[in-house]
Parts: sequence; C-alpha cells; structure tokens
Amino acid sequence: MSTTGEIVILGSGSTAFAAALRAKERGARAIMIERSVLGGTCINWGCIPSKTLIHCALFRHEAELGERLGLGVRRDGVDYATLDGHKFAVVQELRQKKYLDVLAQLPELSLIKGKAVFIAPGKVQVEDRVIESEHILIATGGHPRVPKIPGLEHTPYLTSKSALLLKTLPQSLTVIGGGVIALELGQMFHRLGVPVTVLEHGARVLPAVEPEPALALQKALEAEGMRLVVGAAICSVAHEGEGVRVEALIDGEPREFRSQQLLLAVGTAPATEGIGLEQAGVELDARGYIKVDGEMRTSAAGIWAAGDVTGGMQIATVGAREGIAAVDNMLETGCHCEMNYQTLPMAIFTDPEVAMVGYGEEAAREAGFDVESQCIPASAIPKAHVTGALDGAVKIVADRVTDRILGVHVCLHRGADIINEAALAIRCRMTVAELADTLHVYPSMGEGLRLCAQAFHRDLTQLSCCAE
Repeated sequence: MSTTGEIVILGSGSTAFAAALRAKERGARAIMIERSVLGGTCINWGCIPSKTLIHCALFRHEAELGERLGLGVRRDGVDYATLDGHKFAVVQELRQKKYLDVLAQLPELSLIKGKAVFIAPGKVQVEDRVIESEHILIATGGHPRVPKIPGLEHTPYLTSKSALLLKTLPQSLTVIGGGVIALELGQMFHRLGVPVTVLEHGARVLPAVEPEPALALQKALEAEGMRLVVGAAICSVAHEGEGVRVEALIDGEPREFRSQQLLLAVGTAPATEGIGLEQAGVELDARGYIKVDGEMRTSAAGIWAAGDVTGGMQIATVGAREGIAAVDNMLETGCHCEMNYQTLPMAIFTDPEVAMVGYGEEAAREAGFDVESQCIPASAIPKAHVTGALDGAVKIVADRVTDRILGVHVCLHRGADIINEAALAIRCRMTVAELADTLHVYPSMGEGLRLCAQAFHRDLTQLSCCAE
C-alpha cells in the first residue's frame, strides 16, 4: 500500500508532535511512525520522570535542612516504591493528556506503530506497508550513549533510562560522567540516601558550561556531601561479587572505586541504527548524527531532520522548534526559516539549578564581538540569605561596543525559572543598562539579574538592599 501527499514523520516525541501540529495548522496531514512508546524520551524516560523524582528528593533534603533549624523530626528511610508509583502516575497522566488525547482529537494526524526503514529516497517501509512522500522528517531522537570500556561487556550497568526504571534504590552508586544527566541523577540518588561517587574525565564538572556557574555547582554538590572526582581516566570496569569495581587513573595515579551499581552518563547517541539512511542518501557527521543545514534539511532532497538525532541542543523545546522550522520550510516555498539558537534557554535541574541562554564568553569572542562580562556570587542577592540558598553565581556576557546582552549564565535556586527573563532580554536585544534600570521584585532570586547588570558600572558592596 502506498500513501502520498502527506508529511511523514519518523518518531512521535516532542519534536515529531510539534512538527505534526504545525503541519495541521498549515492545512496539511501528517503521519507519525513510532516503533516504541508514544511520546518519545521526554515524557516516558527523560524530562518528566527524572524531574518528578528530583523534585521528590528535594523534599527529603529540605526536611533535613529544617531539622537543623529545629523544625520537627524527619523520618529516616525512603519508601521508594511509593515514589516510583507517583512518578509512573505523572508520566501516565501527561502521556494521556498531551499525546494520546491530542492525537485522538485531530483527524489530520495519524499514528502508525512499527519501525520505519527507508528503502529509497522519499520512500519508507513499515512492515508490509510502503509509504511515499515528498516531505519526510526524521525525528527519531536518541538513546543513552554506551562508551567502550574494557570489562563493560561482563559488567551490569545502568543508563539514564534504566536508572529511572529501578524499583529499589541502589545501596551505593558510581557514576561515569560529569555532565547534565550525571549530576541531575547523581544528586537525586544522593538526596534519597544513596552514597554517590561521580567520575568526570575533565578538570571540572559540566565542561560545556561557563566555568563560573559550573564551579559554583561543583562546590555546592561537594558541600552537600556528594563525592566528585575530576581528572578521572577510566581504565576498566568489573563485576565483583554483588557490586562493581571501576579502575581509573586520577592525576596519573591508579585508583579503584567500588559500589553496588554503576551508572553510565556520558551523553546521548542518535537513534539512527537500522532505519536505512544509506538507501535514502542521508549523510551523517563524524559523531554519527544526521547532518542538517540551518533550515533542518538533510543531504537528501525532500528529507529533513530535527531534534536529538541531529546532535545540536538536545532539549525537548529546541527539538520542537526545529520540527516547526522543518515543516515551515517543507510547506512554504522560499520560507528559508532558520533556527536562532542564541535566544533558546536551557536548564540543568540540579539544586541549585544551572541555566543559560545566548553566547558564552569565549564563543562570543569567536563570533567577533568585543566582549565584556560580569559575574556575581549568589550571596550578593538578598533573597539568597533569606532562603539559605547562598551557593551559585550569575554571569552576564555583553558587547562592549553596543552594551547589548549576548548571554546570561546562572547557577541559582530556581535558576530554570529565572533564565526565561534573560531569554526575553536577549530576544528583545536589551542592553545591560536597560536591564540594570528595570526594577525587580525585592527580595527575589530573579533580582540577581539586575544586580549583575548593575555590577558592570557600580560597586555592589556600596549599595544598600533596595538602592537605585
């Protein structure tokens, strides 16, 4: 059976759904083909389940803080079965309301369950059905990357996906990797009472993040009791008794790390295996991601790609925006709609939260700007003293010539909420002076943005709390 004249989308996650809804808005029909669970990574084993458990772990941490202040008695122990049930209920509800119900209400969208494989340019096969279209979007997402480590083939390990499917807490945990997933899940397990050791190859955690907020988070996590080991070159892993052993070189010296469970958190690999990209003429880059241009076009005519499978900003909201851009370029001749990644915010849901938007300092220089920057500690914000959230930093990167804000990077309590204002400021091409002149609620953590802007031209130590 052959179907023509519709947009065909491989995948059914946030990128795929955003593209399908955009197609419907433009009067086109869309077919999504999904070989796994409707909704993709974010809703099923990514953003929603992880942030649900992270938020639950925060309760236990804050109970401990309250105990130190004399506020009641904290119960020891964690009923992880109840927490897991709560996580599952949240995922089920959102999958139903945001995916299944949406799909059922829109006859312009249809879903085919099965694995889609390209058999020629513009033509995919799902079991015994052949679907042909001039407009195909690859939005198959990614999966946890598994590095090549001697001994791993004989050693049990967790990934970001399987770690969220555990029915009991690990007795202890070693995490290989010091990026987003490693720190989010590492802190979550730590706060639920699991001894956690994080092994990061680089000189600091979050090597892709601006150094000031990354180092502020590293300090905060260590102060909380997490064991962070940087400069760790992994040599081998082994299954030992009821646990695992990791052998590594730390500053050239051999070390061993033992724990009951091992978590691999070294990034995301593209889900492109076995879908016939070679038959379609779709080229991959050196890392295995699909090559796309600024309009999300692949090397094959009539085929676009968006989301994690392209290896860019691997964030659900960004993937959704890429899917929309791809559909706009499919359906509007001469649209030439391109992504502007400098206005797209992202966050890391540790506590404090790390969030950023726009250029980092070095990237701004490489882009040709005459850069100036300011960074203030969270302790410069009065609200931080009220809440006790004194760990963190706020950094603003600006163009010295025009005073325009180029990037904002924070490590703050509720930083994921605060960064939205910064994204709007960059999108509206605000200057540092304009942000410094914008009154903020006092006391609030968001006031840190204004204080950092004021620091470009004023000495904060000579200002009272509400001084103009």
